[in-house]
Amino acid sequence: MAEQAELKRLALDVHQTLIEVYGEPQWRVHLDPVSELVSTILSQNTNDVNRDRAFQELRERLPTWEQVRDADVEAVKDAIRIAGLANHKGPAIVRALQQISEERGELALDFLQEMPIDEAKAWLTGIRGVGPKTAAIVLLFSLGMPAFPVDTHVHRVTGRLGLIGPKVTREKAHVILEELLPVETYYPFHLNVIRHGRQVCHARKPLCESCTLRALCAYVR
Repeated sequence: MAEQAELKRLALDVHQTLIEVYGEPQWRVHLDPVSELVSTILSQNTNDVNRDRAFQELRERLPTWEQVRDADVEAVKDAIRIAGLANHKGPAIVRALQQISEERGELALDFLQEMPIDEAKAWLTGIRGVGPKTAAIVLLFSLGMPAFPVDTHVHRVTGRLGLIGPKVTREKAHVILEELLPVETYYPFHLNVIRHGRQVCHARKPLCESCTLRALCAYVR
């Protein structure tokens, strides 16, 4: 219990330091839940620019999600090729849209807001190809629900800080970080840690000498 309390204090100290460095991220207008789901699938193993280009190209060629759902998968793969891994992402998008339609009778995910958070996560991760990160992004960003997404940057930075153990998987990290952080910090903590990971805490050559989290960091110690 004492160790958990210390980790919670560390998490808050990290959060406050990042706010002082990067500021409080402002909520932006996010996509509707189905669009966010598709966008997050497109984001896997690519950058934001190529994700957005693929998303826009898909919307231009097939303007409704019903059209994407019913399209030949080769047409979907061709539209999103700029995002990479089209042979994987195209079928994953089509399958997800088909499964939502089959289970709900329509292409909409707003009903998740009426569920307890654990049930909403379970429903989303029940879609083939949708993992904890994708589910958390849809729930947090589109529906404003208390879920904490863990991407590559968050996993790396929180691991180096000592908030999660060295052998903790991304899937397990979702649960640990949700328990450590107050719900109101999920959004700013997630975005600021990603920013810190991109600008300072690089995967190969972290800029430890200039890092504002040095005093809090287990990796530095």
